[in-house]
Amino acid sequence: MPSRRVITGRSQEPRRRFAEELRLLRAERGESLRQLAETLGWDASLFGKLESGATLGSPEVAQALDQHYGTGGLVLTLWELAVGDPAQFKERYRRYMALEAEAISLWHYGGSTIHGLLQTPHYARELLAEGSLKSEELDQQVEARIGRRKVLEGDDASPFRVILSEAVLRNSLRVLQNWREQLQYLLEVAERPNITLYVLTHGTGLHGLMDTPVTFLRLPDGHTVAYTENIVRGELVEETSRVEGLQRRYDAVRDLALSPAESRMFILRTLEDVPCEPSI
Repeated sequence: MPSRRVITGRSQEPRRRFAEELRLLRAERGESLRQLAETLGWDASLFGKLESGATLGSPEVAQALDQHYGTGGLVLTLWELAVGDPAQFKERYRRYMALEAEAISLWHYGGSTIHGLLQTPHYARELLAEGSLKSEELDQQVEARIGRRKVLEGDDASPFRVILSEAVLRNSLRVLQNWREQLQYLLEVAERPNITLYVLTHGTGLHGLMDTPVTFLRLPDGHTVAYTENIVRGELVEETSRVEGLQRRYDAVRDLALSPAESRMFILRTLEDVPCEPSI
């Protein structure tokens, strides 16, 4: 196994560190990108993007590189750190992302879109593309968003309670197969013991969160913060009285929603109503 490299000021950022390490490992082997691609079975352009920092790839690619270079898990560890690095996100989200990673429980109300922790890559890409991101930045943002889902995975995953407005489930993606995959993913995660999903159907009347998507994070010290967001900006709410006011509104909305079992059936019926696109 290669000796541990000195971490310079340039390589302290996880994403840059990952790309730098891959360049150095390949240089030590004296391999070209084409030779690496022929050995591992992925396209050479992928490894070029990994080494430039344009993409992070998948855990399967990182594992294959670990095995190829004999680094005993180093590459995969660097990949995990890069995927989970809050610095990948736009500045206004960074503190929220850091707190989200620490949270011991989360709960959310979504009135227009699916929460990032429950999005498929196709959903995240179509949503983030509305922000006019350049192709490379869009790839990075999608990878970073999907990487956040590890908060909800594993034996010690944080509990997550989600209320989705029916409007969220009626606003489909442009490609119907991608939308089917998103609905199927919601059904899958709803079966996890740490995730409770509610649907707030049309006709329940006006409520206190109609124009306020909000996520609550309970932190290890027992303190709870809230994050509200609209298309223009997001706000991290830490003042206790304001958080408690939002929580009361959230509880009132939950009382109006379908039960978790009824909500799963509602999502299943919504999925069944999505037409299958004909094969070409």
